[in-house]
Amino acid sequence: METAVSFLKFVFTYRKKVVEQVMFYVSMVCALTVVVHVGYITNPDIALKTELAIRFMFYMLFVLELIRKISSILILKKITVSNYSSIFLILYFLFIIVARLTNGQPLAFFAKEEWLYLGIALVFLSELSKNSLFFDNFYFNPTILFVISFLSLILVGTILLMLPRTTLIEPLSFVDAFFMATSAVCITGLTVTDISTNFSLFGQGVIMLLVQVGGLGIMTFTGFFGYFFSGGFSFKNQLMFGEILGENKLNAVISTLLTIIFITLLFEFIGGVFIYISVEDAVFDSLGEKIFFCAFHAISSFCNSGFTIIKDGLMNDTYRYNYNFQIALSLLFVIGSLGFSTIFNFYTYVKDKLRGVLGAIFFNQKRVHRPQSFSFNTKFILSCNMIVLVLATGSYFVMEQNQTLMQDRTVIGEWVTSFFMANASRSAGFNSVDPNLVTAPTLIMLTTLMWIGTAPGSTGGGVKVTTVAIALMNIFSLARGKDSLEIYRRSIAAESVNKAFAIIILSLITITLSFILLSFTEPEQKMKILLFETVSAYTTCGLSLGATPSLSSPGKIIIVFTMFVGRVGTLTLLVAFIKNIKNKSYIYPAEKILF
Repeated sequence: METAVSFLKFVFTYRKKVVEQVMFYVSMVCALTVVVHVGYITNPDIALKTELAIRFMFYMLFVLELIRKISSILILKKITVSNYSSIFLILYFLFIIVARLTNGQPLAFFAKEEWLYLGIALVFLSELSKNSLFFDNFYFNPTILFVISFLSLILVGTILLMLPRTTLIEPLSFVDAFFMATSAVCITGLTVTDISTNFSLFGQGVIMLLVQVGGLGIMTFTGFFGYFFSGGFSFKNQLMFGEILGENKLNAVISTLLTIIFITLLFEFIGGVFIYISVEDAVFDSLGEKIFFCAFHAISSFCNSGFTIIKDGLMNDTYRYNYNFQIALSLLFVIGSLGFSTIFNFYTYVKDKLRGVLGAIFFNQKRVHRPQSFSFNTKFILSCNMIVLVLATGSYFVMEQNQTLMQDRTVIGEWVTSFFMANASRSAGFNSVDPNLVTAPTLIMLTTLMWIGTAPGSTGGGVKVTTVAIALMNIFSLARGKDSLEIYRRSIAAESVNKAFAIIILSLITITLSFILLSFTEPEQKMKILLFETVSAYTTCGLSLGATPSLSSPGKIIIVFTMFVGRVGTLTLLVAFIKNIKNKSYIYPAEKILF
C-alpha cells in the first residue's frame, strides 16, 4: 500500500504532464471514434460494434478520470481551481450512468446515446484545453491568430460536413462542404443545399455548433474552455486575449471573457424558451425534436446567421403567419446585433441598480450615484441602431403595401413582417417574404441595409452602422466648415474618422472585385442577382435571390472568399499582414491636397 501511495505521489508531483498527455491521447481516440460512428459508418453491423465500443470508452474515461482526480486530491492534499471542472465531469458521468441503469422515467431522456457522445466530447475538450490551448512557447500576432483560428475552424467544419452521414441524399463534395462550413463559421447563412431536407440530425448539429463558435469567435471559446478546464491564465495568455477581446484592463480579461459567454448563453436560452412557446407541438414528432428546433433557431438568430431547418424557410405556411415566432427571432437577432460591449453595459447598469435597491432595502446601505451609467459608445450605437431600425421598418411598410404585405391578414401582421424583413436584412438573413417578389426600391433598400450592417463587436456583419454614421456626420461637418466632428459633447478622434472611410472604401473595392469575378464565372446569371449575392456574402447577411445553389465551383470559391473577408474584415487582414510596427519619431511637413 505504501509503495502504491509513493508511486502515485511521485507521478502527480513530477510526472503530472505525462498523465495529462496520456489522458489527452486516450480521449482523442474516443472522440474520433464517436465522430466516425456518428458521421461515417452506414453499415448496421459495424455501427453496432462501434456503439458498443463507445459505451465501453465512456465507462473507461469515467474510471480513469475518477482515479486520477481522487489520487491527485488525496496525494497533493488540496483542491485547486482546475479540480472543479473535473468534479463537474465526474458528476455528469455519474448522472448519465444512473439514468442508463434505471432506464425509466423521469431520467429516460438522459439514457440516450447522445449523452455518451457529449460526455466523451467534454473530456476531450478538457484535455485539449490543458495541452494545446495556450501559446507560451511561441508567439502569434493576435490579429493573425484571430484569422488562423477562423481558417482552422472552417477546415474542421469542412471535414465534418464531408462525412457520409452528414447528408441524407448524397455526401457533399469538397467545394460544397467548404462553402457550407465557411457560411456557418462566418455566420452568413448562404447555402448550396437545403439543410432542412438534405442534412441529417448530425449534419444540422455540426452547422449549429459552427454557427455558435463562429458567432462568438473561436478564440473566445478557446479562452473559456482553457480557463474553465485548466483553472487559470498565464500572464502571456491574458495579454493575448486582452488584445483579441479589446479589453485594456489586464485584470478584467477573465471576467470579460466569462461575461461574454454567460450573456450569450443566457439570451439564447431565454430566446429558446420564447421560441418553444410560440411553436405548436403538433409540428414535431417528439419533445427532443422540438427542443433541438428551438436551440438551433435561438443560436442561429442571436448569432445573426440566418440558417433554418424549416423546409422552405420562414416562407413555409406554418411559420409565415406565426408572428409570435417571428417576434422571438427578431428580438434575438436585434439584441445580438447590438454588440457585446453594449449588452455588457446594460448588464452592468441593471446589476448596479439591483445591487443598490437590494442594499438599501435589506442592508440599509446608501445608494451610490454613478455620473455615467452608459458609455459614449453605447449611446452612439443605440442612437444609430434606433434610427436605422425605425427608418427601415417604416420604409418597408410604406413601399410594400401593394406588394408583399398584401399577403398579411392584419395591420399588426404587416408591421411585424416589415420589422422582421427590414431588420433581418441588416445581417440576420432570415426572410418571411421571397426577396424576388419585393419592389425595385425595396430591393435597393435591402441591399443598402445589408451593406450598412449592425453594431461593431456584434455577431452581425456589414461595414457597421457606426462607420456609416461617422462618414455621413463628417460630410456634414465639412460642409459646415468645422475642423472636428462632435457628438454628445465629445470630439471624435481623427483616427476613427480615417478608419471609417478606409473601411467603406475597402468594402466597395472588395464587393466590386468579387462582383466582376462572378460576372466572368456566372455569365448566365443576371447582374442584379450577382450583385445582391456578392453584397450578401461580404456583409455575412445570407439573403439570396436564389443564385447560390446554381453557382459553379469557381463561383462558390469566390463567394467563400468574400464571406471570409467580410467576416474577418478587410482592414483587419491588412493590419495583420502589412502593419508597420516601427514607430517614427518624426513628422513630415503638412501639405494640403486640392479637391
